[in-house]
Amino acid sequence: MKEFMLYIRNLPENFSKLSAQSQQDFLESCRVYINQLKEEGHLIAAQPMDRSGKMISGSASTSFKEGPYNEGPEVIVGYYHILAKDLDEATAIAKQNPEFSFSTTARIEVRPIKMKEETTGFEYPKERMKI
Repeated sequence: MKEFMLYIRNLPENFSKLSAQSQQDFLESCRVYINQLKEEGHLIAAQPMDRSGKMISGSASTSFKEGPYNEGPEVIVGYYHILAKDLDEATAIAKQNPEFSFSTTARIEVRPIKMKEETTGFEYPKERMKI
């Protein structure tokens, strides 16, 4: 199995535009989706993202710039760290995400996680941090 990140992108105000009942329905759908991923052995982690934050750019030698992270119309509103046999399976898992049932503006970026740098042979840590 390979590791993938599913970055959930949407308009920052999308969730708040839902009715109170639709918000509850969405959260219940997320709970069901997460439990299904756990039961199938696909889920490593999943979290929503707060709508506040900063974008940092530059370097220490040229001085850092800090600004709003949401310069575009959409933001990353959450992520799923999953296991799948390949990109096709990870994509199929992403297509089942409840975000699509509650929003017409949702997009999910499906990205393989690199475990090793092919050019240098450097291997990234495999152990999970315990918080």
